[in-house]
Amino acid sequence: MTYGIVLTYTVTPRWLALSREERNALRAQHLEPVFAAYADRVKARFFDAEAFNGRFSDFALLETEDLGAYYFLVEALRDTPVIAEGYLAFNDVLLGVEDGFHTYEQALTAAAGPR
Repeated sequence: MTYGIVLTYTVTPRWLALSREERNALRAQHLEPVFAAYADRVKARFFDAEAFNGRFSDFALLETEDLGAYYFLVEALRDTPVIAEGYLAFNDVLLGVEDGFHTYEQALTAAAGPR
């Protein structure tokens, strides 16, 4: 099964107080290597959202067939200074199964067996 995950997060005033050069350096040094390490198992796309809502500033759309890899990616991110030192905080996580009803229907058909 393919899982779709929306991971919402908020950058903090501490992050925004940094210059853009400092933010880019932290992103390149700490975040990009984590996503690169899991890129073969977790596809990631990033979106800015602060102009459209007040609950979170950004979100990532993640896609994986390996929830363990997703979990490890999040743990690795939590170990980075960007999160551990309060520059970014995770908010909601939304999880879904791509076309899950098709998989369910196929399982029902297989369980019924030949007629």
